[in-house]
Amino acid sequence: MKTATMRPFVSLTAADVMSRDVVVIPQHISLRTAAHLLANAHVTGAPVIDERGVCIGVLSSTDFIHWAEKEHHPLIHSRGECVCSEWQVVEVEDLPADEVADCMTRDLVTVTPSTPITELARMMLDAHIHRVVVVNNDRRPVGIVSSTDVLAAVADTDVAL
Repeated sequence: MKTATMRPFVSLTAADVMSRDVVVIPQHISLRTAAHLLANAHVTGAPVIDERGVCIGVLSSTDFIHWAEKEHHPLIHSRGECVCSEWQVVEVEDLPADEVADCMTRDLVTVTPSTPITELARMMLDAHIHRVVVVNNDRRPVGIVSSTDVLAAVADTDVAL
């Protein structure tokens, strides 16, 4: 767990629970390359940055699903004995050479390191998202808070009690 202290849950901030090893995706790389970056990092989404390192969007598995739906790919894929739905599998090699900037979500949710955890949770619920990007004053990503990070803080608070 990333929490620095055994403080009460409501006093925790983004800085207390965020993952600091942020995978970032340059806006001009291909979707295929971005998918490899995400897969190698074992994450389902990451902030997209411009040439100055400023966060301009986010690319997540949902964006790949939207791409697949837009391209009208078959809804069922056969994988030997396994049959998978479109929302479960998008073949990386089937992804186009389109740039990340063409597929990413531009309406991203960012917070500062001092944002209270209760506000983070509310933002995720209201926006129907699973992660928020923590940025510094220059809008460069310094962390990610996922819904799993918030749940871990709840679990650790329960254990501390």
